[in-house]
Amino acid sequence: MNRVPDVRIRVVNDMPPRADGKHEGDYVLYWMIAFRRPRYNFSLQRAVEWAKKLEKPLVIMEGLQCDYRWASDRLHRFVIEGMADNAAHFANKPVLYYPYVEPDHRAGQGLLKELASRAAVVISDDFPCFFLPRMIRLIRRVIPCRFEVVDSNGLLPMRAADKVFARAYDFRRFLQKNLLPHLAEIPKPDPLSRIKLPEPTSLPTSITKRWPAADPSAILTDANGLAVLPIDHSVQPTETTGGWQAAEGAWRAFLKHRLPIYASERNHPDEQAASGLSPYLHFGHIAAHQVFDELTEQVQWTPGQVAEKATGSSSGWWGAEEQVESFLDELITWRELGFNICWQREDYEQYESLPEWAQRTLAEHADDKRKTIYTLEQFEQADTHDEIWNAAQRQLVEEGRIHNYLRMLWGKKILEWTASPREALQIMIELNNKYALDGRDPNSYSGIFWVLGRYDRAWGPERPIFGKIRYMSSDNTKRKLRMKEYLQKFAESR
Repeated sequence: MNRVPDVRIRVVNDMPPRADGKHEGDYVLYWMIAFRRPRYNFSLQRAVEWAKKLEKPLVIMEGLQCDYRWASDRLHRFVIEGMADNAAHFANKPVLYYPYVEPDHRAGQGLLKELASRAAVVISDDFPCFFLPRMIRLIRRVIPCRFEVVDSNGLLPMRAADKVFARAYDFRRFLQKNLLPHLAEIPKPDPLSRIKLPEPTSLPTSITKRWPAADPSAILTDANGLAVLPIDHSVQPTETTGGWQAAEGAWRAFLKHRLPIYASERNHPDEQAASGLSPYLHFGHIAAHQVFDELTEQVQWTPGQVAEKATGSSSGWWGAEEQVESFLDELITWRELGFNICWQREDYEQYESLPEWAQRTLAEHADDKRKTIYTLEQFEQADTHDEIWNAAQRQLVEEGRIHNYLRMLWGKKILEWTASPREALQIMIELNNKYALDGRDPNSYSGIFWVLGRYDRAWGPERPIFGKIRYMSSDNTKRKLRMKEYLQKFAESR
């Protein structure tokens, strides 16, 4: 394709570009906040379009605040590893890449305003979750030129579906009817390839002295690089490396070695058949478009293979092998279902966003006696009577992730072992967002709220505490899954 689709562009500040006259801008500014990658990035592509049209240099500012909720060594290091990749890549491109890591609370205040005051157009990322939408709303007041945010989240543009879907089945059926045209609108693999832009401008010293550019590689190699920052140092980095290069390596390893067993083995913790892509998708280090593009190229899939009728079924529509169908359903249906609600409902993370039937049945059983109640601290320390739950929590704390199937059981048991559903929700959000690399994301909120009935239906028989909410047990999970090695790996004494 030649340009970014209009449906993916949202004009936040409907002002003209500052391209001539007294207040002419010096450059086009791409404020990279969610799609932290140089490849398959509609936002970067849109910034390049404006730079070419206005014949202006392109400045890419990638920032990292220190005062976001749950800021920690774990999350910071993962992002900074991505910044190091970007710095190396953009050094050989016709742009000025300006990474900024905030050294103290509010130290970065005013930086974007100063950068925007010299810009002809400002482009940023349209990510509908965490604090980013609020930040965009606040910052629009100080942008004195055209300000656009671009959706490069998933295969379906968020605003192509203008209603909230209550069930995965309904959303999947909508996708089967409407997705194909959007699959042809793929972002350029490298928006800066063979592009001629004016020479990158140098920023004024009034900016670079007050807000010095970071050296991501130096932060990573300095023993005190993270220690001097005012973030949570108790949540340590994991062995998972951040950045688009690590993301592509993880993706291609999965494509080569684990995709063939994905459908049959992904639920078994001992098999390690999952893709491991969720942290990279969350931080924007890899694009769903790239994953889809390279997967369909490998299996030689074409749009002509899809079924004629949209049935809403999770298999059969793509006309591909079982493992491909299963993976695409996770990548597109389940992942983008979360984006569908997040951009349309500001209360997506509130208890009141649950379906009416779920709130009603939970309320009817709110006073049911709990045999066991644990505190947040006990949950956090994996101090329960259940070895499976404890293993899942230890994996979360140590690796920044929970096995996909066990994440569901993890949530169900928190509901069972807390004084109220509202408290259970807050504990799930706190633990997941504090420790999970893929937390604070539409997809992770989908998983948390699924525990309480979102995207599900009423189940029988009605049970204490759960009511008509789907129930899961550790005993049944242990019978169904191969997890001996998993339990040994995350046992209390190792």
